Amino acid sequence: MAENDDGQEKTEEPTAKRLEDSKKKGQIARSKELNTMAITLIGGMALVSMSGSMSEDLSNIMSSSFTIPRVDMFDPMAMTRRLVSSIQDALIMLTPFFVVVVVIAILSSIALGGMAFSGEAMTPKLSKMNPLKGMKRLFSVKGLVELVKAMAKFFLVGGATALVIWLSIDSFVGLSGMALMPAVKELVNLIGWAFVLISSTLILVAAVDIPFQLWDHRRQLKMTRQEVREEMKDTEGRPEVRGRIRQLQREMATRRMMEEVPKADVIVTNPTHYAVALRYNQATMMAPVVVAKGVELVAANIRRIGSEHEVPIIESPALARAIYFHTELGEAIPAGLYLSVAKILAYVFQLKAHIPGKSKKPTTPDDLPIPDELKVPE
Repeated sequence: MAENDDGQEKTEEPTAKRLEDSKKKGQIARSKELNTMAITLIGGMALVSMSGSMSEDLSNIMSSSFTIPRVDMFDPMAMTRRLVSSIQDALIMLTPFFVVVVVIAILSSIALGGMAFSGEAMTPKLSKMNPLKGMKRLFSVKGLVELVKAMAKFFLVGGATALVIWLSIDSFVGLSGMALMPAVKELVNLIGWAFVLISSTLILVAAVDIPFQLWDHRRQLKMTRQEVREEMKDTEGRPEVRGRIRQLQREMATRRMMEEVPKADVIVTNPTHYAVALRYNQATMMAPVVVAKGVELVAANIRRIGSEHEVPIIESPALARAIYFHTELGEAIPAGLYLSVAKILAYVFQLKAHIPGKSKKPTTPDDLPIPDELKVPE
């Protein structure tokens, strides 16, 4: 089990923040065996595919290098010029091959852990020069795996090399009896296929190394429970800070709710403990909607704001409790309360249409049925 510097066991999986921070520091999973295998294998394939053009260019370079005109024999700088020219031609010939190798080297290095650049990872650390820690790494699980990989590469590559030489010995010997052009082409082809066959053995090493590197990287990033708690405090804030944030959020929500009270059609109260404000627009709403609700002080504020804006206030304790406990803000009232609320809204609309002295004032409805499943005891 992994431990930190304090001796605490790292039993918790790394958090998303831990993984992100490690990537910023350049601590990502890398497999050297994947990189080596990809470069040698694909580089050998590229060498085989380019053997035709490369052998022709190489033959031309060799022919021009060994065909020396008589006039150059008496020119001290002629050999230097011919050497520089041959080197330039060789570099031009090998440029496509070098490009392929460089691209594969870059892609294989970022294939496992992605691309990450960190100046911190390049900074020298004196702790890495500690001989005690070096010995500890040497005899760790990772050190043992590195030893096994080195031995595996030695036997696999050595065995494959011996096999390739044994199978190709006749072809190499036969090059001496061939003309220059065919011999060079065959030589490049043989070398390319030898690279492909030898590097193919590294696929086995990479197949073992990749899962191990991913596992070891995850193991190193594991956290203790204390580290998880400290990170939660840093990312989410201290309990008292979170409590203050929640309090401010509740206050903001309450202010937004109070702004809706003047738009309500009616306020149903307990009369003192509960208050719910309802709004109904027949053209846009299927049923009345709760725009504000509260108890005690919040209920008193709803009643106060309603009175200031002349919103009718109806006392119906059973209906107020039923709406409060069975309907959230912004939701329509339950179907079982349609009849009772419809009677109240009808009374409110009649009250608004009433003209003193010209019509009889409507009476407050008192028969407001509440289904048993929606009743809330006092």
